[in-house]
Amino acid sequence: MQTVDQALKKLEKSSFRSSFHLNEKDRTYVTEKGMAVIERHAHDFVRDKLSPAEPVRDGKQTPMKGHPVFKAMHATGCCCRGCLNKWYKVPMHQELTALQQEKIVRLLMEWIARQMERGS
Repeated sequence: MQTVDQALKKLEKSSFRSSFHLNEKDRTYVTEKGMAVIERHAHDFVRDKLSPAEPVRDGKQTPMKGHPVFKAMHATGCCCRGCLNKWYKVPMHQELTALQQEKIVRLLMEWIARQMERGS
């Protein structure tokens, strides 16, 4: 099992995944809301968009923009069940466990935290 740091290093090698960055509007949103609120949003999005065994519109359920967590989901390969399977070997057609959901949220939040540290 890979660590968050190992996963992020692996993702940096993908030109598509590494093309995602928080813009100034995203950074302002994170700053105004705070990381605790963003983490709650991440939990909600993971639960609603990824957790079901057969997510609605799987492969198209996560917008590419509109919320910092959406960008993080694409940047980390956590945007749909197909990407979760490809990048992390998460089995298809099975509901995500609470532990799997928590690991995804930790990865998303670390990506966001690193983006916030980098600045514009």
